Amino acid sequence: MTLFSDSSSHYSHRVRIVLAEKGVTVDLVEAEGNHPPAELADVNPDNSLPTLMDRDLVLWESRVIMEYLDERFPHPPLLPVYPVARAESRLFMHRIEKDWCALVDSIQNSRSDNVVSKSTKELRESIMGIAPIFAEKPFFMSEEFTLVDCCIAPILWRLPSLGVDIRSSKQSKPLLTYMDALFNRESFQESLTEQEREMRT
Repeated sequence: MTLFSDSSSHYSHRVRIVLAEKGVTVDLVEAEGNHPPAELADVNPDNSLPTLMDRDLVLWESRVIMEYLDERFPHPPLLPVYPVARAESRLFMHRIEKDWCALVDSIQNSRSDNVVSKSTKELRESIMGIAPIFAEKPFFMSEEFTLVDCCIAPILWRLPSLGVDIRSSKQSKPLLTYMDALFNRESFQESLTEQEREMRT
């Protein structure tokens, strides 16, 4: 099994967290999204990262890869067993992509200072807006660590490098506690590349 991954991309990072949670060893090919390796174009028509190769199977959309890995390696399960809870988790992931991931992508890729500034402000406000919910359960709307947390963790880890400052306050305390728990998790530490570690040094 081979994973083509980009350390600057939170989409690649989320896949590496799933692999670490499952204890799956892969051949990791690190690349830059703007300069993917030549062999990638031969297997992925989008020429995009992350891309997972498992024998004859090639997958290249991060949520598809994550769900495939969760089904291929069922322990520990990272999606709820029951259909209703599973659908809710998928909806949470969709909302994260629509609300947070779009803003992160805008901050990282836009050449307009105004767009970056606006997106940074919106991302901080959106994250702070849901901070109190982390007081209710140890993980995102769940007693167990799930794929939803795998999507959130890489974004929260990158906040300093994105220019988003979350200071300690009564409102932010549950969020900061959640972040500490995520970042100290063994699988999260294993998932980090050297470039990602430098984002918080």
